[in-house]
Order: sequence, then C-alpha cells, then structure tokens
Amino acid sequence: MLKGISPLLSPDLLSALYRMGHGDEIILADAHFPGETCNKNVLRADGLRIADLLHAILPLFVLDPYVPDPVLMMAPVPGDELDAALLAAYRKVLAQHAPDAPAIQFIDRFPFYERARSAYAVVMTGETAKYGNIILKKGVTPLS
Repeated sequence: MLKGISPLLSPDLLSALYRMGHGDEIILADAHFPGETCNKNVLRADGLRIADLLHAILPLFVLDPYVPDPVLMMAPVPGDELDAALLAAYRKVLAQHAPDAPAIQFIDRFPFYERARSAYAVVMTGETAKYGNIILKKGVTPLS
C-alpha cells in the first residue's frame, strides 16, 4: 500500500501507467473483451468495475489534450444499446478528475479491437456491462 494511491491499483498496473509515454493508450476492458487475443501486455483487475478503476487512475494520469478524442468507448453494434448508467458513471468520474477533457467519443467494435492491438496495455476487469470498454490516451505529465 502507498499513501495517496488507490488500493485498486496493482503494482503491475501502476508500473504500466508510469511507463506509458505521451500518446500511448491503455484499454480498460470489460470481462467479455478478447484481451489476450488483442494484445500481449494484458494486466488483470478481476472483480473491479471500470468506473472504480477510472476513479483510481485519473488522479495520476493526464489525458492527452492535443487530440480530439483522448477517451474512447466501443460503440454498440446495431440493435444493441449502451448501458446508460454505465456511461453516466464514466462521465461522472471524468467530470471529477478531467473536467476539461473532451466528451467521450465512440468507435465501432472492429476499429476498437485494432486500437487495442497497438495499445500499451489491456487491463481485463470484472466489468460485466456490455460495451464497458474504454481507451485512455496519455498526455504529458506536468512537473508540478
């Protein structure tokens, strides 16, 4: 345990967040996501909800202000719906920790998988809501 660091963040996840560079992306994936298929750097956060992880990560993580879409989610396929409560939970955490960030953008399933292939890491969570997957693009961390 570390003072000021959420106990939800494992040593491996903290290391990944620290090692990521400007423009690198991390995927917080729901329990349905094919993480092992999409990326070699898979971290486990079983049992944790993505909104809770966002709340733990965002105080330590600067979203890239130089792109229009530093936060992306997988768009539902036609005929499916995104869980409105899940989206509201993500937006609430973003408003608290990254109020100047642009609105969450959505990309289709297969382009999302392609982004996951080139992401720095995929964090497999216990999130069971469909389309709970989210991409965070890291910005430059200020010195102070």
